[in-house]
Amino acid sequence: MTLNAALDVTYTLPRVAWGEVNRVASVAERAGGKGVNAARVAASLGSAVLVTGFAGGATGGRIRADLDAAGLPHDFVPVRGESRRTMTVVDGTATVFNEPGPVVTGAEWSAFTGRFARLAADAEIVVLAGSLPPGVPPDALALLTRATGRPVVLDADGDALRRGVGGRPAVVKPNAEELRRATGEAAPLDGARRLLDAGCGAVVVSLGADGVLAVTPEGTWRAAPPAPVPGNPTGAGDAAVAAMARSLARGDAWPELLRHAVALSAAAVASPVAGDADLDLYARLLPQIRVQGDPCPS
Repeated sequence: MTLNAALDVTYTLPRVAWGEVNRVASVAERAGGKGVNAARVAASLGSAVLVTGFAGGATGGRIRADLDAAGLPHDFVPVRGESRRTMTVVDGTATVFNEPGPVVTGAEWSAFTGRFARLAADAEIVVLAGSLPPGVPPDALALLTRATGRPVVLDADGDALRRGVGGRPAVVKPNAEELRRATGEAAPLDGARRLLDAGCGAVVVSLGADGVLAVTPEGTWRAAPPAPVPGNPTGAGDAAVAAMARSLARGDAWPELLRHAVALSAAAVASPVAGDADLDLYARLLPQIRVQGDPCPS
């Protein structure tokens, strides 16, 4: 689920000269948002997925059309407002500009919650990801998590993350900065423990090129790739979410889940556009991922 689905535009060029005219080497445009990206990666690995959220206006139509072209099933609730766009400028690093999204009315929110409950009833795993569009209740992610009756992977930021933990999701997946904003803790381990105490089942923190930190009732683990992968990191966290959802559906133990999450995340960095992953690189990296843990005694 991506409540604030977007049309993602990616500009790639050798170097950005801010304040000057720049000539873009390549342009990519596709449906995006965290949940859409995660669904796209999961589908590339053979998982059956369904994308939902809000879509409105001409931009919403382009989002639907792109998902149709990619063969990704979707069931969006229409809104009167215009769906948002995002702009990513890649020149060796990635700079992202995110629009706020359409204003959602009370009637539109009610229509979504009813449809979401029906869709979640047919799911094995539910991913709730991304920002909240204006007009949606601030505790929307907690409300939706409680309504699923299914394991939920939550990937959010700020107040949406803080409130979302109250729904008791199975896994929360912030990056280090999102975790700091949500908890006020500078150390990822301290922040993860605070979210765990707040009610979520487990916390997996993205640490960029350093891999992930997982804090769970079964123990604490760190997993890292053998070396940093150059490229566009914009969709790396979304790929990690896709890997975690697949592993939860299979019932993988934590070390195996983290191995897949780190390998697929690194493989996404090697792809120029968020929502893709280099699956050959994923296969090569998987046996090389280092997992170090401190499991709790049974």
